Amino acid sequence: MTDRAAASASASSSAAAAPPVSDPAAIRAHYGLDGLVEGDAPATPVELFARWFSQALAAADEGRLYEPNAMVVSTADTAGRPSSRTVLLKAYDERGFVFFTNYASRKARELAANPNIALLFPWHPMARQVIVTGTAERVAREETVAYFRTRPHGSQLGAWASAQSSVIATRDELDRAYADLEARYPEGEQVPAPPHWGGFRVVPQAVEFWQGRANRLHDRLRYVHTEQGAGAGDAGDAGDAGWTVERLSP
Repeated sequence: MTDRAAASASASSSAAAAPPVSDPAAIRAHYGLDGLVEGDAPATPVELFARWFSQALAAADEGRLYEPNAMVVSTADTAGRPSSRTVLLKAYDERGFVFFTNYASRKARELAANPNIALLFPWHPMARQVIVTGTAERVAREETVAYFRTRPHGSQLGAWASAQSSVIATRDELDRAYADLEARYPEGEQVPAPPHWGGFRVVPQAVEFWQGRANRLHDRLRYVHTEQGAGAGDAGDAGDAGWTVERLSP
């Protein structure tokens, strides 16, 4: 066998032995060694979230992370059937996490009947994720209108044009609705905030911070809201802000 033939046969053999890239079980990501320890955990989850979110924004600026404020919002209907979708976080503070939507959408209808909700921030390039569980409540109308005024003109029109989650016959139907609104409210003219559109604030009951570690021995710290802060000497105490910190096995 010639050297060229031998090399070709070897390459063919290696290719045959390698698992197909379409096989999910063959995908392996090796996580770094950065740890997450209780001693570095601030008193409240919003403080740690702010720290991580700032680092996610920096990663986005470097082109390593796309839309750091994108989160998976999971809701369930009264029968317990879940549904999930990606939504953009628009604000957060010690009161909770805010997003905006059409109040006639599926998620809004489900939240009206069952306010329990979960948020997932999937910051894969950083080997991190944050999971928020709690309940959702509508924000004040003034808060909705104030945010709506900051949206790009096209997004304001889109909030009127789309009856979110409803069935439509064709894309043309949506485009015609948008074109009609564009003629009614040209660029530079104020668009009123739709009465059927507004914000939800997710009031957290628990916030889990997940940091990927080597050998799948990941770090998971969960803040759990308590009615009153734990005593200063209690194990897992996160201060007197009504939160305790617990470590979860990976």
